[in-house]
Amino acid sequence: MRSIVPLLVLSGVASADALQPVDSFGSNPGALKMYEYVPASLGAKRPLVVALHGCTQQASGYLPAGWNTLADQYAFAVIYPEQQTANNQSRCFNWGGEFGDPANLVRGQGENASIMAMIDHAIETHDLDPARVYVTGLSAGGAFTSVMMATWPERFAAGAIFAGIPYRCATTLNESFTCTTPGIQKSADEWGDLVRGAADGPWPRVQIWQGSSDFTVAPMNAGELVEQWTNVHGIPAEPSSTETTGKATLDTYGDSVERYTIAGMGHAVPIDGENCASTSGTYFSDQDICGTQVAATFFGLTEAPGSGGGGGGSGAGGEDDEEASPSGGCSTTSASGFAMLLLGLLAVRRRR
Repeated sequence: MRSIVPLLVLSGVASADALQPVDSFGSNPGALKMYEYVPASLGAKRPLVVALHGCTQQASGYLPAGWNTLADQYAFAVIYPEQQTANNQSRCFNWGGEFGDPANLVRGQGENASIMAMIDHAIETHDLDPARVYVTGLSAGGAFTSVMMATWPERFAAGAIFAGIPYRCATTLNESFTCTTPGIQKSADEWGDLVRGAADGPWPRVQIWQGSSDFTVAPMNAGELVEQWTNVHGIPAEPSSTETTGKATLDTYGDSVERYTIAGMGHAVPIDGENCASTSGTYFSDQDICGTQVAATFFGLTEAPGSGGGGGGSGAGGEDDEEASPSGGCSTTSASGFAMLLLGLLAVRRRR
């Protein structure tokens, strides 16, 4: 049985100054910006992580997740796509399309095409391993993690979705509000067919994170994500094993899907005080488990460079509580939580 106790790492996060803008990275139909973090002694054929921020954030707002700290420790590169207010007034990645225009949900179009151009640019520029590309994100970034894995499944070895939404849960404004809360139920086959209709696979391994007291993204979405990705992988939607440590419960579905449920956590990424690469900040909450570290282990990134591997372990992640966390972390209001994912749904159409 896999352990859900995170590895001990040095606390800290690279400053916003560490992010390097990349002004030209190829085709950019989604009109996104690109930032990257590349350790000085990276070496050749190292992995790449794509980190997607949530609504109301910029790329720098997702730095407290700690991916840059882990990149230094384990020698991999990180890219940070950044949404623009011209695309979405609240800087949400357009995980539901642009409400009547589903281009962002179609392989090779809109924002997913821009992010793939960033990935290709990073691989070529830094001699990275194209077989070890991983994607993760929080809230709207978690929802767009679903989009990237569905539309470009063969390009990702694994992904970690924090407080996210199933692929193609919505293509209209009303559906988008319903998807977030109370949530939309479909059969496992219906969810799986939506992913299979986007691309042909092979399918990446998937890790899902959810707070049980999230009032922004209803916890039922984690169950719908499990149904979607277990169906795509052709495995049962009932866990093959379950274990609980502290507030975190890990359900494992074969070798391909994991779900972490954090008891009592709101809309947040769970962190673990000093024993974590992540740091306190908006949409990060101390829950005695280091989500980013666990996700990195699930990706197979936490082996020393040159030791081989690239396989999976177990992992974890999330966003900041909309209410004060009883064990620390940053406190936000319920209104802030809704702004994180929902206010962007009112955004004007992209201006070209």
